[in-house]
Amino acid sequence: MTTSESTSTELLHAQAQIWNYIFDFISSSAVRCALQLGILDVLYKHGKPMCLDDLSTELSVINPSKISLLSILMRFSVQSGFLNQHEDHFSLTLASRLLAKNEPFNLRSILLLNHDPVLSKAWSELGAWFQNDSPTAFHTTHGKSFWDYIGKEQHKVLSDTFNDALASDLRLNTNVLITECKHVYGKEPKLYYSIESKHMVYGKESKLYYSIESKHMANLKGGGNLKFVAGDMFNNIPHANVILLKWVLHDWRDEYCVKILEKCRESIPSREKGGKVIIIDTVLEDPKQSNEFVRAQYNMDMLMMPSFCAKERTIKQTHYNYDL
Repeated sequence: MTTSESTSTELLHAQAQIWNYIFDFISSSAVRCALQLGILDVLYKHGKPMCLDDLSTELSVINPSKISLLSILMRFSVQSGFLNQHEDHFSLTLASRLLAKNEPFNLRSILLLNHDPVLSKAWSELGAWFQNDSPTAFHTTHGKSFWDYIGKEQHKVLSDTFNDALASDLRLNTNVLITECKHVYGKEPKLYYSIESKHMVYGKESKLYYSIESKHMANLKGGGNLKFVAGDMFNNIPHANVILLKWVLHDWRDEYCVKILEKCRESIPSREKGGKVIIIDTVLEDPKQSNEFVRAQYNMDMLMMPSFCAKERTIKQTHYNYDL
């Protein structure tokens, strides 16, 4: 159907749809603003719905000349589903609670990481990257890989934010894994080895739990059933009964994923003797579906491209590429 064949209603609907595509960045920018102003922490601490006047009084960081504009941010947050409104009172949704500082499962570092100018600038070069021979859009922007960039001492703040972001995701998902998926990792593996892109792992339900990331982990100290091991997962993975790959394979192209999994196979006993490799990554469902889970899946799929030239995968792609 061409625009000339469309009704006025259809054209206006299409225009509104384009507006929403263009202005999609406003949602995450508004969320970041609410976090920076302390709105989420004040509502979290208050523990019940709060009127705008009381909320404004608690937000000492806001310039008095801009207090009247706070209502715009609040009503946008309500319309987008980020906050609840009860008459003239506001409260957190379950989702917005996950960005409160004192929430045990808070994910605020993920928001701060993805709004960092270093990563945002790579997105602006995505079109140019498709036309050049640079390995990633991050290379096009900064002249080196993401891993080399955050490995430099002068970029320690970004590196720490990256590790905190992945550690925060681990807290939430490990809780789900331990609570809901005990059948996956067994009752008590003798050696549980984790390859993760972060500096925080849990050792529940296991006698010994290793984590490997890179040479930068050499100075980290474990304790109890946790031990850090510096190394290169493409060359060697210490022997273990169970190996966990969380948010690892989606950072790499297929041929590199195969290399990682081959090293895993060399390091575990046979399936009959309890050897396992557990993969935690986003699995892509039918893109024609419309729900929060599927939208998040395809956001993650796009997220892997600028910095890593990598992707998320469907179940079919995973089985085909990894011969599972």
